[in-house]
Amino acid sequence: MAKKFKIKKGDKVVVTTGRDKGKQGEVLRVLRADDRVLVQGINMVKRHTAPTQASPGGIVEKEASIHISNVAHVDPKSGQATRVGFKLDKDGNKQRIAKRSGEAIDF
Repeated sequence: MAKKFKIKKGDKVVVTTGRDKGKQGEVLRVLRADDRVLVQGINMVKRHTAPTQASPGGIVEKEASIHISNVAHVDPKSGQATRVGFKLDKDGNKQRIAKRSGEAIDF
C-alpha cells in the first residue's frame, strides 16, 4: 500500500532545512516509495549527459529530489511555512487547511 502524504503535486512549498532553506517552489513530483519530492528550482544539480539524436548533450542542470520532511506547505495568507489539517466544508467534502491561518489550501 502506498504511503499517504499531506503534500501533493502542484502544492506550493517552502524548504525548511539545507542549502536552499527559505526558497519556495511548486512540487513537480512526489516519490512515495522514497519519501521524497521534486520541487521546481530547488536542489539544482549538474548532470553530464552524452549527446543523443534528441539532445546535444553537455552539462545539464536539473532538480534533484529532496526529503519530504525538509519541506512545508506555504500559508496562502502569510506566505510562511505551515502545517496542514483537514476540515469538512458545508457540503461535507474533506478539505485541506493551513493550521497557521485556517485558510483552505486547495484552491
